[in-house]
Amino acid sequence: MSPILLVADLVAMAILVLATYLPRHGRRDLMVAFGVVNVAVLAVAIALSTSAAAAGLGLGLFGVLSIIRLRSEELTQRDVAYYFASLALGLIAGIGADTVISIGLMLAIVTVLFIGDHPRLARRTITSQLVLDRVHTDPADLRARVGELVPGSLIDVTVTKLDLVNDTTWVTVRAVQDAPRRDRTMTEVAAVPQERQAVR
Repeated sequence: MSPILLVADLVAMAILVLATYLPRHGRRDLMVAFGVVNVAVLAVAIALSTSAAAAGLGLGLFGVLSIIRLRSEELTQRDVAYYFASLALGLIAGIGADTVISIGLMLAIVTVLFIGDHPRLARRTITSQLVLDRVHTDPADLRARVGELVPGSLIDVTVTKLDLVNDTTWVTVRAVQDAPRRDRTMTEVAAVPQERQAVR
């Protein structure tokens, strides 16, 4: 393996996790998981790079690790994207193909996630699983009730289960976080009458 690819992998992971994911989402537990998965895949890919079946084993490793991780915790689509990016970066660096092509692929992965997950492009959505204390058969009534419980603007309300015995409704809700409003301080409020008097 080329030392240049090792350095490129470390730099790409630093940009992906420390400069992009952590400031935007703040989940330190997944930050550790991304780093461990990247290093583990990198190490195994280096070990398998001398094997004649390196490509097939690498793809098999990619699939097995993905299944294990995704079955251990329910992740959002955004977290899954970062997770697969960490896997791909380690695999690309570990296989040790052409240096220029490998660095170009790493740069493409990091760039796509950096731009695609930018706050100005990606709306901040909330996905919630709710259990309501009564059966709602009217969609309008259900949406109104969910709107009282979930902050933001509702995108979708999907009923996953109706329990007529226990009188409950299970729903999956997706909503967009509203932009936080800046409350005026007491100094600003007190200054308003003085400004109006000055205008007069």
